[in-house]
Amino acid sequence: MAISILRKGLTMKKLDDVLKNNLNGLHYGNRVLLPFQADILKAVIENDIITDFSSTKSGASYKVNEDFTEIYFYDYKILSEVVKGFEKIKLIVVEKGRDIFDFSNHRKIALSIEEKHKITISEINDDTLLFIE
Repeated sequence: MAISILRKGLTMKKLDDVLKNNLNGLHYGNRVLLPFQADILKAVIENDIITDFSSTKSGASYKVNEDFTEIYFYDYKILSEVVKGFEKIKLIVVEKGRDIFDFSNHRKIALSIEEKHKITISEINDDTLLFIE
């Protein structure tokens, strides 16, 4: 009951709001929490390219919740031990409610794992960061 009372005050954020206001995500072990709703089409972490999010044993899976998206990377026990320094988790996402079949809605973002469970989120453009297609 206390959780539902606290959550009522939350408003769903859009990806553009998150990027514009430098809002952060969270990480705990192999779990990532993003402060917006999105379907994930592709994830690149280290040398792994993940496009199948149906497994709960390997690769990754994600769940879109009421005001956030959570991702589990099963092949990594603690993300902060793997993704550090200049390394990033790269994602192609489509914001919830947008047409997934319209390529102009596909957004490339990078997640930087920081201390104290913080994730910084930035958009990737062609000049910023190499993205494996």
